[in-house]
Amino acid sequence: MDGYCMVKEVNKAKDIFNAMTLREVPANVCSYNIMINGFFKIKMVEEAITLFKEMHCRKIIPDTITYSSLIDGLCKSGRISYHLELLDEICDRGQLPNIITYNSILDALCKNRQVDKAIALLTKFKEHSIQPMCIHTLFLSRDCQSGRLEDAENVFEDLLLKGYTVMIQVFCDKKACLMRRWHCCQK
Repeated sequence: MDGYCMVKEVNKAKDIFNAMTLREVPANVCSYNIMINGFFKIKMVEEAITLFKEMHCRKIIPDTITYSSLIDGLCKSGRISYHLELLDEICDRGQLPNIITYNSILDALCKNRQVDKAIALLTKFKEHSIQPMCIHTLFLSRDCQSGRLEDAENVFEDLLLKGYTVMIQVFCDKKACLMRRWHCCQK
């Protein structure tokens, strides 16, 4: 199944998945993870959500990989309203979201200009001792690329004050680039 999903032949993987049931081979969390991820790869969002709900009905407990795939797929498909519910659900089950889960949500929030929600999510990072890998890219690059240098500077300072390690090079490179353009225009 995984091989078919990797080459986006999800319908063939689905045939195997369904054949397992017919042959009384029970699907497990791994087989569901493969199918959910496969459906998201080919943008079959509703099918992925249906499988996730089926897991619950069959009393198969989703793991961190399930939630990460689901949250990442939903965020990439623009359905970010559902992700916070899933984030709460994963925590309620006693599982810790991983860095992939958090980065997917942060990226989606920033792309949808919901930076305040993204910054609020950083508080949860601290609670779980997770240091996001590319927080500077998510916040600072978006602000710098859209010409909102002051916003980028505020986010940068806020992150430093809250104890986050931020890679300064991206910010400085963009600032220097913007400053050079500004000076050129002034001459």
